[in-house]
Amino acid sequence: MNKQSRIFIAGHRGMVGSALLRALGGAGFNNTITAAREELDLCNTQAVEAFFRRECPDYVLLAAAKVGGIQANREFPADFIYNNLMIQTNVIHHAYLSGVRKLVFLGSSCIYPRDCPQPMKEEHLLTGPLEPTNEAYAIAKIAGMKMVQFYGQQHGLRSLTVMPCNLYGPNDSFDSRHSHVLSALVKKFVDAIDEKKDEVILWGSGVARREFLHVDDLAEAILFLMRKENLPQFINVGSGTDISIRELAELISNKVNYRGKIDWDTSMPDGMLRKCMEISKLTKLGFRAKINLEKGIGCVIDEYRRVKGPISSS
Repeated sequence: MNKQSRIFIAGHRGMVGSALLRALGGAGFNNTITAAREELDLCNTQAVEAFFRRECPDYVLLAAAKVGGIQANREFPADFIYNNLMIQTNVIHHAYLSGVRKLVFLGSSCIYPRDCPQPMKEEHLLTGPLEPTNEAYAIAKIAGMKMVQFYGQQHGLRSLTVMPCNLYGPNDSFDSRHSHVLSALVKKFVDAIDEKKDEVILWGSGVARREFLHVDDLAEAILFLMRKENLPQFINVGSGTDISIRELAELISNKVNYRGKIDWDTSMPDGMLRKCMEISKLTKLGFRAKINLEKGIGCVIDEYRRVKGPISSS
């Protein structure tokens, strides 16, 4: 991969795609190819075929996906499995047909079994039942990972699947129906401050533990891995440490100076009780995340305040 390589970032407006665009630009890769959803519907096979014939990318970074939190996954499982399968199938197949040099597929830690041993190793994949609250999304991601594996086996497509832990950072969603846990908590506590609420109600018991990685660290890891040869078919990318949702809530509430009461609605699901990645394969290659969680949370709080805008005094 050289600085003149034509690199297609599928999903460049999303959290991961925009981080990849920033990372590539910062590293001097300025021949990137992007297409907004209005320009290219990745679920449309004919449109994707025409795009690849026209653009002829050298590399493909497949970061496009339909994503969301527990509520969205529970309410719209058909949407999650259909959209993600269609996006993946079209991009991977036409990347192969157009002769791309390498494709990077973005997986998810939710592909691991619900009762997976902790920390989760790559070899734990497909060793048990999935977490029901995001099963549709997980099955789609497993299918994508297996698709690039089998296209390599049968057709020689060079690929890598990157399996990140929970991500956060710039361009995350603050929509209450689609946001992930960290951005959802930031919104909850900032709104509580602005609206002078003396109580915040959060889903679950707070005992579930999650590992978080800033999306800019993920982008740097992907660029790092793209330059490597003889890698395993897929590799975990994470920070290597986890935190309970209760601890995370307390950390965020302290950062925004919320002093009210936090109540936990235990009638709502926790999801998997723990999701922490085993990242020794990545660290042995020489990569470690740089952005610590407390600093990263501060940046998310600042971004939400910018997105939300000034509070009316009326």
